[in-house]
Order: sequence, then structure tokens, then C-alpha cells
Amino acid sequence: MVSPTVAARQAATLDRLSNGRALFNLVTGSDPAELAGDGVFLDHTERYEASAEFTHIWRKLMEGETVTFNGKHQRVRDAKLLFSATAAAASTALFRRARLRWRRSWPLSRSIFILPGGEPPAQVAEKNSSGARRKAARHGRQVRFGIRLHVIVRETNEEAWQAADSLISHLDDETIARAQAAFARTDSVGQQRMAALHNGRRDKLEISPNLWAGVGFSARRRRDRAGGRCRHRCRTDQ
Repeated sequence: MVSPTVAARQAATLDRLSNGRALFNLVTGSDPAELAGDGVFLDHTERYEASAEFTHIWRKLMEGETVTFNGKHQRVRDAKLLFSATAAAASTALFRRARLRWRRSWPLSRSIFILPGGEPPAQVAEKNSSGARRKAARHGRQVRFGIRLHVIVRETNEEAWQAADSLISHLDDETIARAQAAFARTDSVGQQRMAALHNGRRDKLEISPNLWAGVGFSARRRRDRAGGRCRHRCRTDQ
């Protein structure tokens, strides 16, 4: 996988090309089989350890420092950027939350965003009120919250529902079953929570008023890739 130094160089380039508007998302991966195919054989906890070390190096480089670091998973010596990033870029790493217990232990010292998926509002509120702000404050950081959704907009609510349903109208039961089996093998708690909202049932896809889980019904998101697809769409007649 890419080293934090190379990632920082790429990020600094994008940052300059976008005049400081680039944002960066760190995803730790979820499917052991897919990760093994990419040459990553770390378990769930080890991936979070590696992500913590990666983020530490990446941020220091983006802040213009020369970095020497000897960690369990990452090692660099006298790493630096030839062309520095903008001041804003050094604080724009996004961290998408996953496993509850482990995620509370390290990312809040290194992240500014917590970005859950399209779960019902009560579950999202539970995450956002779980002490994240207090933990971040102890590290001198202020956490901001967002949510990952796709929006289907039509002239009427009925048309929006029809557009959403058309996205899965050609799926057969075998395809859905294969996708659900793939969901079952992931070690991502977030992915497991999403799948549990409907358990592969077509009649359970409206997980909250106007919040539909149909996109994730069969299409798995590659969570070991930054910028992966969201699996939920919000329907509205507005």
C-alpha cells in the first residue's frame, strides 16, 4: 500500500492544484479477502494501529515538518515534502468511523471529522453523543460531524420513490443473496450495522422515513478505497 510520505506528496499536489480546497479521507478497510488480494494481512485492530501511525506521519509532513518515525507498522527517516501544502490542508484529514471501541481510542487526537453512513437518525445521534467531543478536547481538537448520503430528488415524493425502486428493479434473489453473504464476512462493524438494518429484505429497505438502504442492498462499497460510494439514498419531494 502507499506510504504516508508518498500520500502526503500526492495530497500536497492536489492541495496546491485546488488552491487549498482538497479534503482527504482515510479508510481502514473492511473485507479481509479483498485486503489479502491487495497484499494487506493485518487484522481489524492492527489496521487501526497502522492508520494511526500513517495519519501521524502524514499530518506532520503536511504541516511542513521533517519526520523520522519508527512504529509497529510504519517507518520513515528524514521524510519531508519538497513543496509544502497550504496551511489549511494540514488539518483536513477525514476519518470515517468504524469499530466502536477501537475508534474511540485513537482517531480523535488526529481527526477533525466523524463521518457516519446513512443510518437512522437515532443511531447517528447516539454516535455523535458518545463522548467524542470530550475525548477530542482532551487532545486539543474540535470534532465536526457529517453524514454520507446520496439524495434522489424528483418533483414529487412518489416519483422519488419510483426512481429509487428502479435502481434495484432488475436484481434477482440470487444476486442479493451473494451480496449479503459478502457483507457477512466483513469485519467492519459499520458495514455489519448497515446490513442489519434490512437483513437482505426488500420490504425493509426504508430504514427511517424517506431514508432508503437500497443502494447497499447488493452493491458492496470497497471500504479499503478512499472516497468509496455511500450505500444509502435519501428521498425527498423538495
